[in-house]
Amino acid sequence: MTHSFHNEVSDWRIAIFPGSFDPFTVGHMSILKRGLELFDKVIVAIGYNEHKYSADDMQSRKALVEAAIGALERVEVMAYDGLTVDAAKRCGARFILRGIRNVADFEYERNMADINRQISGIETVLLYSLPELSMISSSMVRELKRYGYDTSGYEAAGGE
Repeated sequence: MTHSFHNEVSDWRIAIFPGSFDPFTVGHMSILKRGLELFDKVIVAIGYNEHKYSADDMQSRKALVEAAIGALERVEVMAYDGLTVDAAKRCGARFILRGIRNVADFEYERNMADINRQISGIETVLLYSLPELSMISSSMVRELKRYGYDTSGYEAAGGE
């Protein structure tokens, strides 16, 4: 007798991977791919954050992320505003996937995870960045671009 791993899509372990992704870096791609080893589906959720400057509008960022992800299976891309937990509920995600690079990220993410769990019951899964990627951040890439430096080694390219 063969068993299907999932009886229904509602049984899937779905995670939302939120961020501004301006730009979507090789660090983001690493967290996404590693998240796919833990979850049945990962939704890359591009959030609007009024406190962060973005060089591209939301739809442009969404198109760039979709191009970077390419044909990765079990991944969707969406744009949202408002609270991440509300976006997670709308798309059926029971988990929030986040990457952390350093102690400062850990402190921030732990506080967010605690609040998100309290208000929604949604668990946050933190993955440490790979050591060789820990210095890469979207803001660092934007700054290098602004001054004319080549950032191709830091940005995720189509279907990496």
